Amino acid sequence: MRNDFYAAFDTATIDAGRQHEDDYRTPFQVDRDRIIHTSAFRALQSKTQVFLSGEYDFYRTRLTHSIEVAQIGRSICERLKHTSDLLDESNFIDSDLVEAACLAHDIGHPPFGHAGERTLNRVMRPWGGFEGNAQTLRLLTRTIFSRQGSGMNPTRGLIDGVLKYKTLYAELDDPENHFLYTDQESYLDFVLDGQAFPAELPPGDTRDHCRSIECQVMDWADDTAYSLNDVTDGVNAGFITLGKVERWAEENALGGTSAETIEKLLRVIREDRVEILMGRKIGNFIAGCDLKIDPGFLGEQTRRHQYQLQVNAEIAAESKLYKKLAFELVFRSQQLQQLDKKADFVLRRLFDVLAEYYILPDSPKADHYQLLSAAQEKQIFAADSESARARLVCDFLARMTDSAATRVYKRLFDPDFGSIGDLVG
Repeated sequence: MRNDFYAAFDTATIDAGRQHEDDYRTPFQVDRDRIIHTSAFRALQSKTQVFLSGEYDFYRTRLTHSIEVAQIGRSICERLKHTSDLLDESNFIDSDLVEAACLAHDIGHPPFGHAGERTLNRVMRPWGGFEGNAQTLRLLTRTIFSRQGSGMNPTRGLIDGVLKYKTLYAELDDPENHFLYTDQESYLDFVLDGQAFPAELPPGDTRDHCRSIECQVMDWADDTAYSLNDVTDGVNAGFITLGKVERWAEENALGGTSAETIEKLLRVIREDRVEILMGRKIGNFIAGCDLKIDPGFLGEQTRRHQYQLQVNAEIAAESKLYKKLAFELVFRSQQLQQLDKKADFVLRRLFDVLAEYYILPDSPKADHYQLLSAAQEKQIFAADSESARARLVCDFLARMTDSAATRVYKRLFDPDFGSIGDLVG
């Protein structure tokens, strides 16, 4: 199908020599397909979304969350195509590209959810920090297919579609999140086609608002999925109850539309219809999207930067309310905070022992314990700096699933763990 929304600028890849001109798929379909068939994507089935993976069958994992985000993203594209006066049958936002961005948006996240992300950022501070979005970019461009050395060779459209943050670590003062690794400057330069940010877009949040329309759709699809589904999982897990919600609403002195929203939530909790309500609201959140023309500084290069996604103000406020409810009743609960503390302890100890053998020594010892695979050790020992070794160790930890990290921890530190069955994996 003809689509004038995109040009060669959008489908260009870092390594043009690796493109297959006779492929029956579009470049954005290739992006999507390559993501689906990676171990990094499959690993999301055992990485925490809210509750530890495997705890109960019906809780969302990073994988099911990513699939839901992709469905929402595609639906937003289709609705805008049929409802916006700015789009038509030959000029529309490519749903395959948005789906690829949605499926990829969390592949850089480490085990144990945001707790794991915070821990890895702390331990990696001497060597450039850790950020889930930056790690996603690293996977796409460097490590998914490491033999080629350029990842999965994604299109400029996909790289920009997952690039929520556009500030380098070195440009910020000890950031906790929302940055790219300093050595990713070349990929940012590729996305920007060599242009420098204008003075009115300094490093930080202001620059991060310079997002392609596909990135904006992905971000709202993500917000939609987790603001609604975290509440559903919180209710099913017993963290969000009638009494807790009533006390929370009273403490926050809710009024107006917010009070009405919470009253409706209380009603469906009583009627055991939370899943039904939230399913319907996904449709409402999709329908609350529209487009407006508002070119960014890349607007002359690509139509992807000529539009802003507009979300209905009441729906945006409702999403924010659900996120606040889930954060305060679920994420800040005693039980999840205890699990976050345990996750921090596990990852810090794993990092410390790997740093002892693979990061800090100037050269490897001939009689060292082999804690990583032979291939991983060879790559680390061939790295030309302490910082490069640290990043490779961090890659190893970030790739781990929740269960793999726990298993390796037990193998290293639990004297009672280590039967033949334990040694698998």
